[in-house]
Amino acid sequence: MTLKPDEIQEVELLFNELMESCSAFCDADELKMIRNAYELALRGHGNTRAVNGQLNICHSLQVARLSTDDIGLGTTSIISALLHDVVNKTDITIQEIRDEFGETVSTLIEEYTKLSNLDTKRIGVNSVKFRNLFMTIVDDIRVILLKLAHRLHDMRTIHDLPIAKQELFVAETEHIYLPITHRLGLYKIKTELEERLMQYLNPAVYTEISEKIRETDAKRKLFINEFIEPISRELIVQGFDCDIKGRPKSIHSIWEKMKRQNVKFEEVFDLFAIRIVNNSKAKREKTDCWKIYSIVTNIFAPNPKRLRDWISTPKASGYESLHTTVLGPNKKWVEVQIRSAKMDEMAEKGQAAHWRYKGFDAGKDARNWLEQVRDILENPDQIKFDLQKDPGKTAKTQKIFVFTPDGDLKELPLGSTILDFAYEIHTRVGDHCNGARVNNRIVPIRYELNNGDKVEIITSKNQKPKLDWLQFVKTTKAKNKIKRSIKEQKFHEAREGNEILRRKLRNWKIQFSDEVIDKLVKHYKLDSALDLYSMIAFEKMDLNEIRQILLEKEDPEKSREQPVVQSPEKVKEKDDDNYLLIDNSLDNVNYKLSKCCNPKPGDEIYGFVTIGKGISIHRKSCPNAKRMLDKYGYRNIDVQWKGSESNGTTQATVRISGDDRIGILGEITSVISGDLRVNMQSIKVDSGKNKMFTGYIKLTVRDSKHLDELVHKLLKVKGIAKAGRID
Repeated sequence: MTLKPDEIQEVELLFNELMESCSAFCDADELKMIRNAYELALRGHGNTRAVNGQLNICHSLQVARLSTDDIGLGTTSIISALLHDVVNKTDITIQEIRDEFGETVSTLIEEYTKLSNLDTKRIGVNSVKFRNLFMTIVDDIRVILLKLAHRLHDMRTIHDLPIAKQELFVAETEHIYLPITHRLGLYKIKTELEERLMQYLNPAVYTEISEKIRETDAKRKLFINEFIEPISRELIVQGFDCDIKGRPKSIHSIWEKMKRQNVKFEEVFDLFAIRIVNNSKAKREKTDCWKIYSIVTNIFAPNPKRLRDWISTPKASGYESLHTTVLGPNKKWVEVQIRSAKMDEMAEKGQAAHWRYKGFDAGKDARNWLEQVRDILENPDQIKFDLQKDPGKTAKTQKIFVFTPDGDLKELPLGSTILDFAYEIHTRVGDHCNGARVNNRIVPIRYELNNGDKVEIITSKNQKPKLDWLQFVKTTKAKNKIKRSIKEQKFHEAREGNEILRRKLRNWKIQFSDEVIDKLVKHYKLDSALDLYSMIAFEKMDLNEIRQILLEKEDPEKSREQPVVQSPEKVKEKDDDNYLLIDNSLDNVNYKLSKCCNPKPGDEIYGFVTIGKGISIHRKSCPNAKRMLDKYGYRNIDVQWKGSESNGTTQATVRISGDDRIGILGEITSVISGDLRVNMQSIKVDSGKNKMFTGYIKLTVRDSKHLDELVHKLLKVKGIAKAGRID
């Protein structure tokens, strides 16, 4: 590190000023910690500079000074301000900071970095959501206050920055920081930010008003002295210790009045305000304020419509003061503000001023304040802070804010998934959602989102809404859209099933009618014809069985409960139950493996006696199993694979999807043919959008256990998001 002599002098001056400011409320140990933080920051930054040419260490010292002088923060916050950007800009690690200064400082810096990394390029159209995100993404209010100190410094040097950064900082200040200063009661910072925004956005108006204020400065001072003199004399006579000062209104507030009242500068009647700050004891401060009000209004006639009592009913930010407007000399209206010294400090620095001397850095108080600030931002009409109130469920526990790839913010309930976000974007995006990239990492549709995540949805034209999606989505919007899409899908499938059934009925010479459909619905114990058509479309019904049902004559004595004739040598006893053994040599019993679940040796199976087609073999996990077992128990028989541990083989198809990267296909085939020695018959791979692929692998396995082992191995291949057997 090599600094020029004048730079060394500047750095030392800034540090000494900071230490002098901190000595008013820090003990020797705390001052030593601040010095250690400064030395660490100086070692890390060296002679590096910001884009405006200023030394980074000078920037850190100025942010620390603003944190204590303008906001009223304490030791922990000052240390964090000195070190706020060393992790991003130097070789110093967060662990080094944690080891030397503790968990609280390191956490403040980590959360500060999290806020700084948020994408705010679309802040103008998402301002309310951004403010709420700022308040919910951090766990300590001091992080927000440090950001305010930093932004105040940025605005003081904004013209030294590149144009793009100027525009971004102005937008952030206007839409985030200014409203937060208002809610927090940081009126001194709020006023300065308003003035600097006006200088940047409306320089001509700012210059015009400031020049007119200067032109009237001498006359105004004479008038203020004439106004103050009788009040000051009477306050002394009645034993009050007060500081009285007159000041012009801020240029921004004058401009707002000109716009609001549609008047010229010369027509604004209260260009300045008189502030009376009473140094009385805490027990008497409110009573004394009213006595002072009485003295002032006895000397100058008040306008009763202009009385503002924020002592009896403080503002939501904690602001307390009496405001009145009186008719002064030469019949000019003057605004008078009356408050105690404590109220004045609170008005300038907000709640931080109250807490610094009472252990604001003690963590618990900081968290309590953060909860109250969140409540105020969400409920701006709330009357006042209640520092003893249990905030209960906070905004942080109720909702999250998530970014789109374009920088828009979406507000979702806590626990929302990728699917919830997809349906928040658009119904079609949700219906075809196949996963997402969250902060550049591929995740499945069930992934629960976190506050501040950046999400890019991955879609597939082959993806369709599924009933089980309703089990994990959080938002009502997503649930309703999934139900509607499934219903529309079911109607579409029903149309196909209806056409298939009509075609078959024509071939069978059976007239399509309501009676025919009612008979089938009643026979299969379905809820509606819609279910019948849908099952036909999905090939979940045997059309030959439907033909038998429709052609057979009604015979109440006829029983279809006769058991299938089995070959005695094919039955073996096991625990007093009979099982039909299934293998390739079973040639005297008519059976088939069901297409709806495609059972493999090793799967748990059962048999279903069909009409005219023998026994249909299903997996016990088959989607149709429960319905068949419940409604047609008399037609179900127990079956088992014969010699499931033998060297027999069966065909299976596996579907895989994942990241379409170079070399992944070679790794997949290596696992299949090398690790598990599976005979791969064919592989088909389709590249989709967003650098994703979908593949179908046809192969030969010994049994379901062998197939499950293969799927497990495939899921371990880097980049594979999903792998599973296709029934």
